[in-house]
Amino acid sequence: MSHGARVIRTGVSSGGPAAPPAAASSSSSAGADAELMDGAYFRSCAGMLKVAQMISLLVGFISVNNSPWTDYSAYSYFQIVTMCDLVMILFFYIIHIFRIYRKLTCVSWPLAEFLHYLIGTILLLIASIVAASKSYNLTGLVAGATFGFLATILCVLSIWSSYKVSCITQSTSKYH
Repeated sequence: MSHGARVIRTGVSSGGPAAPPAAASSSSSAGADAELMDGAYFRSCAGMLKVAQMISLLVGFISVNNSPWTDYSAYSYFQIVTMCDLVMILFFYIIHIFRIYRKLTCVSWPLAEFLHYLIGTILLLIASIVAASKSYNLTGLVAGATFGFLATILCVLSIWSSYKVSCITQSTSKYH
């Protein structure tokens, strides 16, 4: 007994004659599975947001890595957080690009992405605050902290969009 919404395919469209059901279902499923990559995700807002996050994290990492450090523990923490965040964002980007979420249905991908962004953004905010407080006006360290804050803002935008997809959509679909 399923409580979710179901789509029923028919062979009749409103604009033309009826097509054989076997031909209609095989051509639409073959078209969806024939593409290996989701080209629309590259140009989507979520895809471009992930690319912007990865670029800002990478620039922040490179800025801190190529600067003279004043506090080893603060900047090594910043580097670890930025690289872990970058790898996880790249992981979710690949999940969406190659449509892996369709094959692995045992994982709630919107919830996993929401939790990643929530935890990663908090850690990134802490790392950026610590890096900014220990920068002592060294330009590379200030630039790294600035790009860390920029990545934090971009991650907050992703939290909001992940929240809208995972929580608001599920709560409204229960009543329809």
